Amino acid sequence: KGLEYQSLNEKVEHLNNELKEKYSYKGIIGKSPAMQHVFQLIDRLKDVDTDVLITGESGTGKELVARAIHYSGSRSRENFVAINCAAIPDGLLESELFGHQRGAFTGAEKDKIGKFEFANKGTILLDEIGDMSLNLQSKLLRVLEQREYSPLGSNEVIKVNARVIASTNKDLRKLISEKKFRDDLYFRLNV
Repeated sequence: KGLEYQSLNEKVEHLNNELKEKYSYKGIIGKSPAMQHVFQLIDRLKDVDTDVLITGESGTGKELVARAIHYSGSRSRENFVAINCAAIPDGLLESELFGHQRGAFTGAEKDKIGKFEFANKGTILLDEIGDMSLNLQSKLLRVLEQREYSPLGSNEVIKVNARVIASTNKDLRKLISEKKFRDDLYFRLNV
């Protein structure tokens, strides 16, 4: 009976592991056809160096998907940096993204590297990008096109090789029609 019990436990553990592998992806669990499609997309995107736009309602796991893309791909050994664009005022968001030099503005008492520089060779998640101002969107577009930027108050040009994943719960096409989101940025992110 002991051997039978041990054998049954091993079978149950084996089947549980098979189910986890089949219906999960880096901490995301789901067996619906829609989730299986998401897992396939993650698998296709993980090693492709292209910008990604993730859309969905709040609480649907957009950051989990971004982390799964990063940690299952070729950049997994590098930094993953997530920044909530809606939670930080514009002036501070620019400094957070691109850094600044000492004296660039009131309160800038020392040099600070930006999230893009910290995410170099890794991935940066721009969460809730639909809340970013048009001014900052144009600066971000330049970074995506040129893969370089200058910190606030600096003439130094910093080259960046970070994969950009953006996420939003907003309808960006509607924001474009309302002139609240740049269409060129949308097409640059929605690769």
